[in-house]
Amino acid sequence: MTLQPGKKAPSFSLADQDGKIHTLKEYAGSWVLLYFYPKDDTPGCTTEACSIRDNWAGFHALKAVVLGVSVDSVKSHKKFVEKYSLPFTLLADEEKKMVEDYGVWGKKKFMGREYMGIARTSFLIDPEGKIAKIYENVKPKDHAAEVMADLKELMK
Repeated sequence: MTLQPGKKAPSFSLADQDGKIHTLKEYAGSWVLLYFYPKDDTPGCTTEACSIRDNWAGFHALKAVVLGVSVDSVKSHKKFVEKYSLPFTLLADEEKKMVEDYGVWGKKKFMGREYMGIARTSFLIDPEGKIAKIYENVKPKDHAAEVMADLKELMK
C-alpha cells in the first residue's frame, strides 16, 4: 500500500445508493471514515455495516462522516441500505477507480481459489483531507468501536 498517514487522501467522485454524487472535497472540515468492503449483503460486510449502524449515535455525536465503498452497483447499495436500515452513505465504485487509487484492490484467495477483490481496509481522514490512520485487515465486529476510540483520542 503506497498511501500513508500524513499524506493527502486521493480525491473521488462517486454515486451513492440514491445516485447522488459525493466528493472528498465536500467533506473538508470534517473527520471522514472511508471504509472499503468486499460485497453488499455478505456475512462479514453485513456485520461491519451493522456495527457502524449500531454505533451511529457515537459517530454522529463526534460529527464524523462515514462513507462505505465497494464495487457493487448503486442498486445493490440501495437494497443493502434499506434491508439493514443503514444511516450512512455507501458509494458505488463500479469502475474500480477509487479502490485502485486507495490501493485496496488486488488478488485474494478463498477456499484455494484466487480472484480480484477488495481488501477490507479503512482510512480515517482528518478535516484537512489528510490520512490520519489506515486500518488494514479490519475485524468487522470490532471496527466501529476501534475507530470511535481513535477519533476521540485524535480530537482531544
